[in-house]
Amino acid sequence: MKHREIKDLTTKELVERYKEEKVRFTKVKFNNAVARIEQPHKLKESRKVIARMLTEINTRRVDNELKAAEKGE
Repeated sequence: MKHREIKDLTTKELVERYKEEKVRFTKVKFNNAVARIEQPHKLKESRKVIARMLTEINTRRVDNELKAAEKGE
């Protein structure tokens, strides 16, 4: 998932996709530990997607906090 695609998602969709990706990563990681998977690059790719999603979630959270603080002034 590209950064642009992640930015276009609503916050609710983003959190849902993050949870799904996290579960998928855990399963793939476990399967890789038990028996080597055919495409080990999927682990790295999944980790990066999760990081992109968390970055966007945190950016939105900080923006919302700043907006709330500005309204409170």
